[in-house]
Amino acid sequence: MWKGRFAKATADLVQQYGESISYDWRLYKHDVAGSIAHARAQVKAGLLTDEEFTSIENGLREVEAEIEGGNFEFSIELEDIHMNIESALTKKIGAAGAKLHTARSRNDQVATDTRLYCREEIDQLTRQLSELQSALLSQAEKNAASVIPGYTHLQRGQPVTVGHHLLAYVEMLDRDKQRLSDCRKRVNVSPLGSGALAGSTINLDRQQIADELGFDRVTTNSMDAISDRDYIAEFLFAMALVGTHLSRLSEDLILWCSSEFGFATLSDAHTTGSSLMPQKKNPDVCELTRGKTGRLYGNLVALLTAAKGLPLTYNRDLQEDKEPLFDSIDTLKLALSVNTEMIADMEINVENCEAAASDPLLLATDLADYLVKNGVPFRQAHELVGLAVAASVTSKTPLDQLDLTTISEHYGADAKDVFDLQTALAARTNPGAPSVDNVKAEVERWKKSLAPS
Repeated sequence: MWKGRFAKATADLVQQYGESISYDWRLYKHDVAGSIAHARAQVKAGLLTDEEFTSIENGLREVEAEIEGGNFEFSIELEDIHMNIESALTKKIGAAGAKLHTARSRNDQVATDTRLYCREEIDQLTRQLSELQSALLSQAEKNAASVIPGYTHLQRGQPVTVGHHLLAYVEMLDRDKQRLSDCRKRVNVSPLGSGALAGSTINLDRQQIADELGFDRVTTNSMDAISDRDYIAEFLFAMALVGTHLSRLSEDLILWCSSEFGFATLSDAHTTGSSLMPQKKNPDVCELTRGKTGRLYGNLVALLTAAKGLPLTYNRDLQEDKEPLFDSIDTLKLALSVNTEMIADMEINVENCEAAASDPLLLATDLADYLVKNGVPFRQAHELVGLAVAASVTSKTPLDQLDLTTISEHYGADAKDVFDLQTALAARTNPGAPSVDNVKAEVERWKKSLAPS
């Protein structure tokens, strides 16, 4: 690429240190697409004949097919996917191949390829997030009325349903999709034509190229276009936050599948055993998801660190954007696939859930609400219920079996009616609250929202 300037060949160690073909080969489809669009613009500018363009397009398609078929031999000496493809093309078609790089740099070429790649992967991840939402939604529909304790500080708080709990994750994943969709807008901008940093004196029709490649618009500052990695950082952040949500779901399921909780059972296909203890059935998918989330965080930090001190425009540090990007995408796609399978096959142990939810202490707040409805200020009601709870604990008498009238005259004989669990749930009718009717309505809303358009 630069043999005219240098008297010595690049040292082997430098080639090993600087090559990216071992991982950026996966950009080949996007490199071919970008090169064909670039060549078509060269025809319009009078730099290529129609015959030369046809030769270039056919040659690039041949190279693409060879890579797809596993019949292409990549060369570390050519450093990256761009030069590997261009070199193979030139060998196939001769001089026309050497014209292809006119009015572009590897800098705007790789920026274009990476944006095309990110756009495609954002679309794929969005589809996978919808599939996981659907798996959660199916379980929520089956368990819309299955009552469990809701927790704060991992202590039992108030009653909810399994359906309501799982729909919380459907909400989280929907925000993830929104973030990816918003990120896609900033990804889908064409930098091709920005050259190494200042464009070219040979002006191609950048808008034509952008339109052919499906970009929404072209970049408006060549220096920013070449050095910008914000869109990758934003994509990595969005994926890291998906990881956060998957990790939280994993932690819930790890607890639910424990003997102490017993709320859920994962299928044998999505659990593992022990090499020593024959009784074990381990939620390894959940634990691996929880662990792999750290990789998603690390990849984001790696890119931010690489970019934080760089002067404009391109610096070789920016080559370090791809391995974190590729790793996060690979990690998250597999995590979404396996979690979707696992959730679809999961069984909820309704009897265990209902037994845990039968704890009358879950309705202590409802008892305070009862007092408020009878004219007691909330802070006083809170104290009176606290006294009742203390008496329950001290006497080892369930709260719903205490004679509450001995604690305060504000308690009437009807106070015990508070402890009807179904009545308590049915009363939670505010938007977002976990009444069974609300949960069923939310399930129907999400079914419509996730239905193929």
